[in-house]
Amino acid sequence: MHAPPHRHRNAPHAPELTPSRPTPDKAAAFYDVDGTLVSTNVVHAFGYYAANRGTLVGSAVRTAATVAGIPLFWAVDQLSRATFNELFYRQYKGLSRDRLTALSEELFEQVLKPAIYPGAEELVARSRQAGYRQVIVTGAIDLTIRPLARHFGMDDLIANQLEFLDGRATGRVKKPLIAGATKAAFVRDYCTREGLDLAQCSGFCDSYADYAMLAVVGRPCAVNPDFRLRQLAQFHEWPLVDLKKV
Repeated sequence: MHAPPHRHRNAPHAPELTPSRPTPDKAAAFYDVDGTLVSTNVVHAFGYYAANRGTLVGSAVRTAATVAGIPLFWAVDQLSRATFNELFYRQYKGLSRDRLTALSEELFEQVLKPAIYPGAEELVARSRQAGYRQVIVTGAIDLTIRPLARHFGMDDLIANQLEFLDGRATGRVKKPLIAGATKAAFVRDYCTREGLDLAQCSGFCDSYADYAMLAVVGRPCAVNPDFRLRQLAQFHEWPLVDLKKV
């Protein structure tokens, strides 16, 4: 890990964070989703799918099982984000691609859109105006996040992809898995592939689990940070932004 070469003063609200203008076509702004742009997480998403995927009785059973499993998911997440993702996405086994795509649009309108933080859209707009390519980087599955990415006008989406066999989810995620510290490798590879300068790129995350992603870019920002990320951000003199109240 390294301290970033470029530092900003602390900024309590999104309107005060205006990234310096990068060289045209040389930088991107990378955003985490859960806790950064929206207040929901992957458990909310699966709970919605479980409640809407089939018959009333079957949906009730699946929803109850999901709720009962939340403590297990939380415990595993504390130990390993990668293990959490693999365990969690097994719950999608049997969902058809068409049904999942349709439910993702409904999920956005009913769950994700109302959960967008007040300052999130202005943050993204300011970053775009400053000349940054807009990219979401998330451990969520791509079908779930595409409507949100479209809403924000994102240029690209880096997300996990479910494996499908004969149009139905197998319960496995395609490798390599995007989770926690591995996001940094995906960001680095994306910049290499697209000819972007990491030192000019920005990163926006809320969790200590995403520290590596912030550390790999030249212009990191802790958004709605948890306690450990806040401590690290203050140590590195990274800006702190609260999108919950703007």
